[in-house]
Amino acid sequence: MGHRSRSSAAPGNVAGVTDASEPTVLARASGGLGRLTLNRPRAINALDLDMIHQLHAALDAWERDSEVDVVLLDGAGERGLCAGGDVRGLAERVNGGKAEESATFFRDEYALNARIAEYPKTFVAFADGITMGGGIGVAGHAAVRIVTERSQLAMPETRIGFTPDVGGTWLLAHAPGRLGEYLGLTGAVMDASDAIYAGFADHFVPSDRLDGLRDALETRADPSSPTELVLLFDETPAPATLQRAREWIDDAFAADTVTEIIERLRARPEPEASATADLLGELSPTGLAVTLAAVRRARELPGLRDALAQEYGLVMWFATTQPDLAEGIRAQVIDKDRSPRWQPASLAELAPDVVETAFAHRPARPLWD
Repeated sequence: MGHRSRSSAAPGNVAGVTDASEPTVLARASGGLGRLTLNRPRAINALDLDMIHQLHAALDAWERDSEVDVVLLDGAGERGLCAGGDVRGLAERVNGGKAEESATFFRDEYALNARIAEYPKTFVAFADGITMGGGIGVAGHAAVRIVTERSQLAMPETRIGFTPDVGGTWLLAHAPGRLGEYLGLTGAVMDASDAIYAGFADHFVPSDRLDGLRDALETRADPSSPTELVLLFDETPAPATLQRAREWIDDAFAADTVTEIIERLRARPEPEASATADLLGELSPTGLAVTLAAVRRARELPGLRDALAQEYGLVMWFATTQPDLAEGIRAQVIDKDRSPRWQPASLAELAPDVVETAFAHRPARPLWD
């Protein structure tokens, strides 16, 4: 590319620290490649607000840097790119009635998701290992999305009485058939093949070839584009399990309501369908009903920013008015008793206007000023 070799951090080092020696985001540029590494491996690189601000700062700096023309996002450690947002911090804000702090977190996170999708330079993400929730927000909207044999992708928000966000409803809405409803409601985990089939990833590259791909992105010569280089390293993934399951998924998840979805699942002969019905029966009725509507309404929206704005209203409704979010985090993350007490406890007890109430919620601050 004619770039001189260099290695530097973005201005101000853009890497925050948890102590004197542990930056939570590593940002450095060399040979035309700006590399961002999420660096909280013990937390599977879960995102907090400071990390989000660091990522914004690096992208701001590199957009103005003529020597950086490709940005690569990866994660430290062997477990994954990013397990999601910091849900313990979210629980503290919800339980503490700190609505303004919740709004700030979501606004800045969603701005980052949109920024990645719209970034004027090629943005490459290595979704190696666990990449869920907020991890999908920073990887799923990249221009080039890489998965490996270790990849585990999911939007698991309903497991904590919440709803998919970070632009997840936009991706779910555009998955084949009714996979969006299925993945959104169940939080099912996708491997590399499933992620590519569902539209959450683009290329399968074995994990032992990632270092070679990183080097190639840094040292590439004209006229190779990042995508052309990826094609030198990618392999054909195995057939997707989701593709083989489309018949029962499309049949059941086309139903109008969550109750009817469960009824259709019970009527199917596949054991996976019955197991899925059992799972849905354990999850937050409120979260399920709102998520079903969110995915379907996202299909009618014109773009990612519109989906993010819709999600913002919903997450603030959950964070400020609904008990299930804090209870779900308690049961799954804090106490880990796996026995959430949802309010209401069953789909039959849901208020008939709960979905419209959720979508009518208007946060005190709009997402896009």
